[in-house]
Amino acid sequence: MPRPTNINLHQQSRVLEIEFDNGESYQLPCEYLRVYSPSAEVTGHGPGQEVLQVGKEEINITGIEPQGNYAVKLIFDDKHDTGIYTWDYLYELGSDYEAKWRDYLERLKAAGHERREVD
Repeated sequence: MPRPTNINLHQQSRVLEIEFDNGESYQLPCEYLRVYSPSAEVTGHGPGQEVLQVGKEEINITGIEPQGNYAVKLIFDDKHDTGIYTWDYLYELGSDYEAKWRDYLERLKAAGHERREVD
C-alpha cells in the first residue's frame, strides 16, 4: 500500500491534503474524516453498530499526532481524538472518497437528517 510523503492541513478551508509515494494525492474535508473516524465511538464494536455522525459540517482538525510510523491521530475541534488513521485507511478514504461520501449522504437522508451547506 502507498505511504504518505506529505500531510498538510488547510484549516481555513477545513481540508487535509495527503500526498502518497505512488504520486496520488487527495484533499479530504475534515467533515469527511470525522464522520469516517475509525474510532469505536463511530464504528461501534462490531458490524451493524456504526453510529451516524450528524452536524459535523463545520468541524476542523486542531492537531495531528504521529502514531509510530504507520498512522496519525487526528484531533478535532469537537474534542474527538480517539481515531487512529493508518496509512492504509487514509489511502482508502482518498481513493474511495466519492462512493463513501455518497453513502454517508444517503445514510443521513434515510435517518431524516439534512446536511447543511457551509462556505
